[in-house]
Amino acid sequence: MAGTGGTSGRAGVVGLGTMGAGIAEVLARGGWSVTGVEEQPDALTRAEGRIMASTAYAESRGKLAEGEGAAVRARLSYETSIDALADCDLVVEAVPELPELKQRVFARLDAVVGANALLATNTSSLSVTSLAASTSDPSRVVGLHFFNPAPVQPLVEVISTVLTSAGTLDRVREILAGLGKTTIACRDRAGFVVNGLLIGYLNSAATWYERGYATREEIDDALVSAGMPMGPLALLDLVGLDVTVAVLQRMYLQFGDRRYLPAPLLTSLVEAGLLGRKTGRGLYTYDGSTPTATTTGAPGVVPPPPASRAGELPEALLVPYLNDALTMVGVGYASPATVDTGMSLGCRMPPPFDQLAAIGPERALAVQRQVFDETADPGYRPALLLEQLAAADDPDLALHVLRRADR
Repeated sequence: MAGTGGTSGRAGVVGLGTMGAGIAEVLARGGWSVTGVEEQPDALTRAEGRIMASTAYAESRGKLAEGEGAAVRARLSYETSIDALADCDLVVEAVPELPELKQRVFARLDAVVGANALLATNTSSLSVTSLAASTSDPSRVVGLHFFNPAPVQPLVEVISTVLTSAGTLDRVREILAGLGKTTIACRDRAGFVVNGLLIGYLNSAATWYERGYATREEIDDALVSAGMPMGPLALLDLVGLDVTVAVLQRMYLQFGDRRYLPAPLLTSLVEAGLLGRKTGRGLYTYDGSTPTATTTGAPGVVPPPPASRAGELPEALLVPYLNDALTMVGVGYASPATVDTGMSLGCRMPPPFDQLAAIGPERALAVQRQVFDETADPGYRPALLLEQLAAADDPDLALHVLRRADR
């Protein structure tokens, strides 16, 4: 069992929405006996339906052996009370991103589970430290940021607080390795590694569109041509504009960086209930379940008269994102390998340091200086590490050495 260093045992998942149901399925696929908890019986019924559909689809695609879907489902049980989790070795909280709700869940779990049980939150941006403080033993609390859909996405960000014990981290990594997941280690701060880089990039793209610098199609096509799997505006709709705005607000609250103030366009769309694909309208308009955006824009959204700057794409959006990656590395929050793993596995985006190598440090510095001069925003100041790379006798070699240093 997990409490003795093994990679399976009894697990609980509190909150069985899309993410919680996916995490429950991941654990059950890994051989764990899993109890899912939702207060409302109809929510349990929906979760069971999600897992039924997901495992059946995995079997049809050969991702699960024939008959394994039934075995996975047999390892799952469903309850309406946290009290049912008393004998669990691991409990993952996956309720909505409301701090007070999560704190109440953790306080209740602390009173129910055994002293050796691990407690984890699947938050994508909230303070893990504040949740750990809701328990009597914060050393056993950790953040586990799974990506959607959890049964498919290979990456999990493992977030530690200043109070998380080394033993907790070792046990969690062992468990996740047994589930076939790749992990990256993060200290507790808003956005962690992946959202910490992704969200600023998406917000900048929305600002460009709102200001009329380029059309939606020009922005998205330019970034796809630069190697991104999809354009930033289409990705905003996929993530959910409400989710993006919420993460931006938390990042702005922690860092005070104006780049994380949500673009007014995003805020307006959220207030209008136009949240992206899940509502059929966002930055694009969608035709029913068809994943391809129509050519009509979001209702009521009319960008100002264009002062086209499409010729500056994709570098105008790509380089500030890479500058953020260099800042993250420069302050010691992540290594180049961690950044590359996070963005490539978490978002299916090209490794940022591959993109920087393709542009070259000198060119990247020139673009970033132009952005900084234009905005006078301290958040766009060239990263010290970028300036150092560009000033090296051989900038490309210096970048190569930087990337190899942590391998």
